[in-house]
Amino acid sequence: MTLRISYSPCPNDTFVFDAWAHGRVPGAPPVEVTFADIDITNQLAERGEGDILKVSYAVLPWVLDEYTLLPCGGALGRGCGPLVLTREPGTDLRGRTVAVPSERSTAYLLFRLWAADQVPGGVGEVVVLPFHEIMPAVRDGRVDAGLVIHEARFTYRSYGLHRLADMGEHWESATGLPIPLGAIIARRSLGTETLELLAESIRASVRMAWDDPEASRPYVREHAQEMDPKVADQHIGLYVNEFTADLGEDGYAAVRGLLTRAAAEGLVPPLRPGALTFG
Repeated sequence: MTLRISYSPCPNDTFVFDAWAHGRVPGAPPVEVTFADIDITNQLAERGEGDILKVSYAVLPWVLDEYTLLPCGGALGRGCGPLVLTREPGTDLRGRTVAVPSERSTAYLLFRLWAADQVPGGVGEVVVLPFHEIMPAVRDGRVDAGLVIHEARFTYRSYGLHRLADMGEHWESATGLPIPLGAIIARRSLGTETLELLAESIRASVRMAWDDPEASRPYVREHAQEMDPKVADQHIGLYVNEFTADLGEDGYAAVRGLLTRAAAEGLVPPLRPGALTFG
């Protein structure tokens, strides 16, 4: 049975899934790949479309009845959080307009938790823009600030922008935990045996990518054509780490901590007991 999998064209995802997507993982089920930005995959998950999806951890409270969180393949880490960028250093965001890539994203939850601590009275209007439009919008003065993710950490200076705050630094200083960004989920109805096989397949694909990074390079470049190869390598180095191979205790603690804090702020529904248990 061919399974439907959706993930982003970002270098970390193509690096992780290259071996599996190209049939090089022994015993792994065949997959039909769809590329989509995470805001789209979040929507697919909420509609119950797709067998395996890369989504934001922020969307889990809405989808965990139908999907289970896989213990590997996602993006967590340290020093890799979203940034708030402005045209002028030290901009006061009280009452200001901030562009974000999605209101159902981990970046947005981290931003709202940061703002609750650091922006007395709160920010002004929050507008949703496609990721690639945010830095130009800040640069051109159409918004006062922008929340950016992924490779923007390495490229924002080329837009003449300044880093106002690092959401990851705030999260790590407050919790001591890694930053939970993107999750891999799979349909519960696939059954325990298949779900365990999916986790094994992802781990094998990750290990193969680490053992032979050159094998994945054509796939990474094909789907990141406008990205400097050095930036793509930095992107992979930042977002593919030990938590990609296995969430572990710290990974699960980070996910629970994020969603518990977000629920306390009224940003997401509370998780039901056992919702994060694999299977």
